[in-house]
Amino acid sequence: MIRTDPLFSQNLSLDLLSRLLLTSRSGRNEAASERTDLAQDLLSLDRQQFDDLATLASSHHVIVRGLDELLRIVDGENSTLQDWAQTALQAERSRITTAQMYLCEICDAFEQYEQKVAVIKSLDHWPDLGSDLDLFTNARAEDVIKLMQRIFDAEVAPRSWGDRIARKWNFLIPGLREAVEIHIGRLGQMGEQVALASIVLERARWILIGGHAFRTVSIADRLMISTLQRMYRHFYFRLCDIVDTIALADSGKIDFDHVRACANVAGIWEGVATFLAIVSDYAQRYRGVGIDLPDFVLCAARFGGDQVYFAKGFLRIPIVPQSAQLYGTQLAGTFGRGDLQSGARLSLLPWLATAAAVGQKLTGSDKGVW
Repeated sequence: MIRTDPLFSQNLSLDLLSRLLLTSRSGRNEAASERTDLAQDLLSLDRQQFDDLATLASSHHVIVRGLDELLRIVDGENSTLQDWAQTALQAERSRITTAQMYLCEICDAFEQYEQKVAVIKSLDHWPDLGSDLDLFTNARAEDVIKLMQRIFDAEVAPRSWGDRIARKWNFLIPGLREAVEIHIGRLGQMGEQVALASIVLERARWILIGGHAFRTVSIADRLMISTLQRMYRHFYFRLCDIVDTIALADSGKIDFDHVRACANVAGIWEGVATFLAIVSDYAQRYRGVGIDLPDFVLCAARFGGDQVYFAKGFLRIPIVPQSAQLYGTQLAGTFGRGDLQSGARLSLLPWLATAAAVGQKLTGSDKGVW
C-alpha cells in the first residue's frame, strides 16, 4: 500500500513512482505482494491523481520509463487508465524525437567544423530526456556562438551571473522547445573544474541512441558531473539520478577505484561517495537491496539517504551542515593544491547563493543570478 512516512507525506505520487521504477522489477520473492499492492494502487487512480503522477514523472525525467512500467502492470485491467498513459507517452515521445533530431544535428555540425563536443547529462536518462540539451566543448566561445547562430539561427539567451562565472551559454533555437546549454572549457557551478574539463573529451566514449552515435562522457566523468550538479549546485535529487545510477551500478560498468582516483583529482571524492551512498540507500528502501558499494566508498560518504527529505517536488539534501561541509572540503582541497584561480571562483559561491536567495525572496525568482 502507499506509504505514509514523513518522506512522502507531501506528495504520494513520489512513492508510486519510486515503486514503479524500483519495486515493480525487483527480483525478490518477497516483493510479489508489494507488486500486487502497487497494481491495486495504480488501478485506483482517478484523473487528478494520474495527472499528478505524470507531472511529477515529467519533472523527474522518468515519465517514459514510469508510464511504460505502469502500462505493463495494468495491462488489460483498466482501459481508461491505459488511455491516459498512452496519450501522455505519445506527447512525451514526440517531444523527445524532435529534441533528439536537433541534438544529432548540433553534434554533427560541431564535428563538421572540427570542433569536438560531448553530450553531458541529457542522454543519461534515455529513453527519457531532460528538460534541456546539455553539451560540453573546449572550442572558443566566439566560434560556438557563430556556429549556433549561422547554422541554427539560434538566439543567445540572457546570461545570469552564475552562467558567466561557470562559462556556459544557453541557446534558443526556432522549432526546439528545449534550450541548448553549452559548457565551454569549464565545469562546476563556479567553473572551478578546469582539470576535469581539460580531459573530458579525451576520456569520452561513443554510444548509440536511436540509430545515431553520440560522443558522451566516460562513466567516471558522468558520475562526477552528476555529483557536481546534485551535491554542489542544486542540492536536490531527481528520481532519474537515482534510477540512472542504479542501472549503471547493476550493469557492472562502474570502476569504483577509477572513480575515486578521478574524483580525488577533482577534489570532490567525498561528494561522489555521498551521492552513491544516497542512491544505494534509496535502492535499499524500495527493492530491498542497495547497490554493491566497496567499503572505501561507504567510509568516504559524509551522510546517506536518511538525511534526504521531500519538499517542493524534489528529494532535498540539507544545505547546513551536510552540503556546506562538502563545499568546505572542496574549497580547502582546491587551495591546498595551489589552484588559486579555481579556489577564488569557488569562494564566490556563498555570495552568489545569498544573492539568489535574496532575489527569490524579493521577486519570486533567482533569474539573472543563479
